[in-house]
Amino acid sequence: MLLIFPVAVLASFFGKIKGGNVVYWLCHLWADFFLFMIGISHRNLYEVPHDRTKQYVFIFNHISYMDIPVILKTIRRQHVRVLGKAEMAKVPLFGFLYKTAAVMVDRGDPEKRARSVEQLIAVLKKGISIVIAPEGTFNMTHKPLKDFYDGAFKVAIETQTPIKPLLFLDTYDRMGYESIFSIKPGRSRSVYLDEVSVEGLSLEDVDQLKEKVYQIMETKLIEYKGSWIRSMS
Repeated sequence: MLLIFPVAVLASFFGKIKGGNVVYWLCHLWADFFLFMIGISHRNLYEVPHDRTKQYVFIFNHISYMDIPVILKTIRRQHVRVLGKAEMAKVPLFGFLYKTAAVMVDRGDPEKRARSVEQLIAVLKKGISIVIAPEGTFNMTHKPLKDFYDGAFKVAIETQTPIKPLLFLDTYDRMGYESIFSIKPGRSRSVYLDEVSVEGLSLEDVDQLKEKVYQIMETKLIEYKGSWIRSMS
């Protein structure tokens, strides 16, 4: 991170789009090196062929701080922005990179939360994909998923951008949310599920779309036997 930081600072002068693209590429390098050094081997699994040229609202199950480098290993493109927690910008060095390559949101402030949705819509209109954790924060339950917020689904419908669900199967095993000192080497797998079309939907369909995507992801997480999941009975 120290090595790429000076380049990231220079890139930031080229604006949120061009500069952000460069910083995101630098973050790819950071994730590759970081996971290699701690002994984590990552691979992507595709349930259906994935169109890398298509614009998406990517959503994923949020279970660990390890989700951050795994996002960068999973989505290998520059024209993408992550919706990130505002407090992460306070982390030394990493916070600067995070702020430059992400759209920040303060979930404790309804006005700022609404503003972040507007920023995501603006990003999508520039042809850039976005990445959102619809659970909002870590799933600290033993259920496959927490309840979803509306934001990702409103943005997808308003911009008529298909949703691409991703499953992170092993990030909890590699580093649990209980402690940042719980890192363990091993495998990391991300699963690309089939895209969910929003064609023709209106904002009145947000709840229906949200439930549909939730059911798809929940079913698949149970099928892949996520280690944090306990009996649903």
